[in-house]
Amino acid sequence: MTGQHRTPVTVVGLGSMGSALAEAFIAAGHPTTVWNRTPGKAAPLVSKGAVHAHTMDAAVAGSPLVIACLTTFENTVEALEPAAAGLRGRALVTLNSGSPAGARQMAGWALGHGARYLGGAIKNVPSAVGAEDTLLYYGGDNSVFEEFASTLRVLGGDTVYLGADPDLAALYEMAVGGTLLPALVGFFQGAAAMQARGLTAASMVRFSVKWFEMINSVLPVFAEEIDRGDYSKPASSVNLFLAGAAHDEELGKEANLDMAWHRPFHDLLERAVDAGHGDHSISALTEVLKNGVLNNGVLKNTGPTR
Repeated sequence: MTGQHRTPVTVVGLGSMGSALAEAFIAAGHPTTVWNRTPGKAAPLVSKGAVHAHTMDAAVAGSPLVIACLTTFENTVEALEPAAAGLRGRALVTLNSGSPAGARQMAGWALGHGARYLGGAIKNVPSAVGAEDTLLYYGGDNSVFEEFASTLRVLGGDTVYLGADPDLAALYEMAVGGTLLPALVGFFQGAAAMQARGLTAASMVRFSVKWFEMINSVLPVFAEEIDRGDYSKPASSVNLFLAGAAHDEELGKEANLDMAWHRPFHDLLERAVDAGHGDHSISALTEVLKNGVLNNGVLKNTGPTR
């Protein structure tokens, strides 16, 4: 992207995230073609300057850079299949949920049709698309990232290339995203406990934010322990966490809460103690979670990110 030239972009999939992507490109002056299985979703974007492609052939033909934002890799292949021949020589970027295995299959399909493939992930909500601190990361064809980096940065200022393996974004997405549901359920449990006492969930938000900030501060320490494989100097031990299991049960009885979701965590703690990690750092749970099997070596180190 140089001077007044803006790379034409096609956005496939106009859910809340796909629409936010298209709006960001339009606002940045990129000629933007849009497609959605339900055509009516294109109307708000057309009113802002987008071109509505009524067929997938037209959508793919409209731009050298095709960004697919559908729910899964399977949905993406299904949508693009009618225009697969038109992908030859074009850059295809996927921004959807899915496993590393799904990303590798997606890359194989795309490369089999002559496309240049980059798999990506957005680590934020639709309303944050385009912000300077919004994180997106990508893995796959480096030439695609280099050629379209300035265009992709329209979607978020914190744009990272992870490496050549096309499943890296999906891997990081699942590795990082694994914290979301347990953290949210913990908050929801706390909200239910507050209401059981006639208090509001809002009253605990400030304290929960502080708690998450504390967790943020110790992640580098845990990561260093895990990478060194040395859990011998715990700030908080496995035994300490296991002792707290009884408190969870007491709270559940007092506030009439369903605490069954804690059981797998308590089982994990007990397995860690049985494996000799009772007096080790809580990060030693990583060793219990490992099954020691690599999937044909795909978890290899692909070098530093930038």
